[in-house]
Amino acid sequence: MKLHLTGPSNTKLNDTITITGSKSESNRSLLLAALFSDIKIENISNSDDAQVMAKGLKISEGTVDIHHAGTAMRFLTGYFASQEGKEVVLTGSKRMTERPIEILVDALKTLGAEISYVQDEGYPPIKIKGQRIVKDKVSLPANVSSQYISSLLLIAPSLENGLELELVGKITSVPYIKMTLALLDEIGVATSFEGNLIKVSPKAKVAPTTLVVESDWSSASYFYGICALAAPGTQITLSAYKKESLQGDSVLTDIYTAFGVETTFSNNTVTLKKTDKKIDAKNEFDLANAPDIAQTIAVTCFGLGVGCYLTGLHTLKIKETDRLEALNTELSKLGANIVVTDKTLTIVPSIGILEDIAIDTYNDHRMAMAFAPLAMKTTIIINDAEVVSKSYPDFWNDLKQLDFGIKEL
Repeated sequence: MKLHLTGPSNTKLNDTITITGSKSESNRSLLLAALFSDIKIENISNSDDAQVMAKGLKISEGTVDIHHAGTAMRFLTGYFASQEGKEVVLTGSKRMTERPIEILVDALKTLGAEISYVQDEGYPPIKIKGQRIVKDKVSLPANVSSQYISSLLLIAPSLENGLELELVGKITSVPYIKMTLALLDEIGVATSFEGNLIKVSPKAKVAPTTLVVESDWSSASYFYGICALAAPGTQITLSAYKKESLQGDSVLTDIYTAFGVETTFSNNTVTLKKTDKKIDAKNEFDLANAPDIAQTIAVTCFGLGVGCYLTGLHTLKIKETDRLEALNTELSKLGANIVVTDKTLTIVPSIGILEDIAIDTYNDHRMAMAFAPLAMKTTIIINDAEVVSKSYPDFWNDLKQLDFGIKEL
């Protein structure tokens, strides 16, 4: 599906959008509910990733195909490795077979898991024969994807002796680790996180608990982008959000003040308001703890005609696509002066945006949604626009609610 986007006729917006539950929280909650039958979940994400995760958890033998869902690949690897009697082959899309899994597999093997590679060493598909795991000490490099770390922490309370996980080096993506530990705490599991050592106590049974999933802050980021590119006085209200969020991407509320967007919390909603604040020509952000909003921020800066220097992006190369190279290619098409390395992105202030440029999305939901706000400034085409279903199936309908012109080509 190819969509042609034009912005609203009135660039001073005023509307309310309800966003589905966080994909990150949903997938963690789903795994915990599979381990402990007394856990119920409310406001679960309607994303493809959450549906794939839920479906995968119900399979006991045979092939489990998670398509493009990286979180499900990492979480289900830990889950099936610890489920004695279950035997599966965990696989996914072509891109998924190019995304490394070896660090997690090696950690699980250290604990006593039985996992082998079906094709290329270090990459999916993987064959997992579930084991009763009694070893309780393992280490991981601290700068790896937080999904590897969370995969181990989520299964830890179901292990006979719990888990002691040592993170070696400087820790990145701390908010996602803390999200996992907070959910464990919510179901009554004892945990500690001191220095580089995380401990999770075993728990055979949990009391009946309902986990209420907060709406997705990554999804909110695109409305922050729209608000930043809109006229002063614009107000967009989003629900349902908590001021004390578990999600690392909630740092948006601080970052977007640099772009003139103020955030107000009230009754589980956030209201974004565009002010007439003067925006700096150069902006620098370390996104090591919130890499999923890098695309949105880069596009926002380009749309505003200001520069940025983004660091802490080392995990973006192994996402749904190499997001740094994808940003380099697509922003350059629009006329951006951009330079990327393996962990940084620099944009030089520009004065114009080309019209009717077709943006390729690389099977990456965030590429489609991060570029959509540019319709506030120019006409733009989004190729393979249906890819948004991975995390936010209602995205295009919600843009129509904001009076965006959206035409299928």
